[in-house]
Amino acid sequence: MQRGFSRRILEGGQLLFKQGEASHGVYCVSSGLIALRCHHEDGSSTLMRLAYPGEIVGYRSFLSNLPHQTEARALLPSRICTVSKQTAERVAGETPGTLGRLANRCLKEIDRSHERIIAAAKLTNKERLADLLCRLMAIHGGQQGAEISMRLPLSRMDLADLIGVQPETMSRLVKRLEEDGLFSFAGREVRMPVASLQEAPELNSLG
Repeated sequence: MQRGFSRRILEGGQLLFKQGEASHGVYCVSSGLIALRCHHEDGSSTLMRLAYPGEIVGYRSFLSNLPHQTEARALLPSRICTVSKQTAERVAGETPGTLGRLANRCLKEIDRSHERIIAAAKLTNKERLADLLCRLMAIHGGQQGAEISMRLPLSRMDLADLIGVQPETMSRLVKRLEEDGLFSFAGREVRMPVASLQEAPELNSLG
């Protein structure tokens, strides 16, 4: 079974798999950060979600035996463990519990989409952006005195995709958060008071 596993290092910006590509197995993110993005016929694209260490990607294509509906690309240097399609099929056939766990992953992804729809209906755009920045800060931030800071691992356009707003709306939201004193921005560098992060609502894993 070990022969069916391989490990590789992706540099930031390097592709893991293309949208429309046939499934070659499933991929476990061991370290780094992977962006799952959907490309559209008009040339635009939408960031669907982020995959952090411990998450599995590519399983929907494996389970459905259909081409990948998104591309997967490293945003940060990442280490990936690949389980070949042949090995994954053999393991799933011999251990039904493994197949059940993959199905649960699909259900959790559906739940995340459902939660995003509810958040879009109940929270303001500014609240959704603040929540996303807090969750990113909890993962990527480092404390410096009374502040915690991070370098955003994704662009502002990607932030807009994740909260479901237009890029021009994102610029206004960033300005409003700065005016409220919740965050300060300098390019991709973001700062916030440590106390504000500690007072933030319970942080869920990113989706």
